[in-house]
Amino acid sequence: MKMTPKALAPLALVAAFGLGNLAPHAQTPATKIGFVDVDALFAAHPSDKDIKSLQAAANKELTDLDAKIKAIDAKGTAATAAEKQQREQLVSTINAKSKSYSDQMAAKAAPVEKAVDTALGNYAKQNGYAVIMDRAIAQQSGLVVYADSATTDLTEAVKKNIK
Repeated sequence: MKMTPKALAPLALVAAFGLGNLAPHAQTPATKIGFVDVDALFAAHPSDKDIKSLQAAANKELTDLDAKIKAIDAKGTAATAAEKQQREQLVSTINAKSKSYSDQMAAKAAPVEKAVDTALGNYAKQNGYAVIMDRAIAQQSGLVVYADSATTDLTEAVKKNIK
């Protein structure tokens, strides 16, 4: 087969394109990834004690109300009309209390969440981290197969920045 310039044109085009892609590229630095224990960061905030106290009070009160409802439910059809009416009042009360506690918890948790987010963001920017993940979520999801805790756990460093 005789090589003509017409037959070599496509081959030359492919070769030029291929060689153009072999040009040296600047090496990009490794992306820094870290992990934190988010629960420990929340616990490090001064308001965490108030949140836990409120949560304990809510659990106690709501559990007591729930036990009273279950006691009436256990009677089934043998429950009197007064007990059924009391059950309705208990259900209404537990729903109202639950919403009230939920609203109070959200109000107390919002500044803590903001402080933790700010501390994490500032630490990441100052130390060149592209990604910081919650260790428990990463572990449960199976997203991260291996991470060296000695070099990737940033929990204690971030705790120092929580205010």
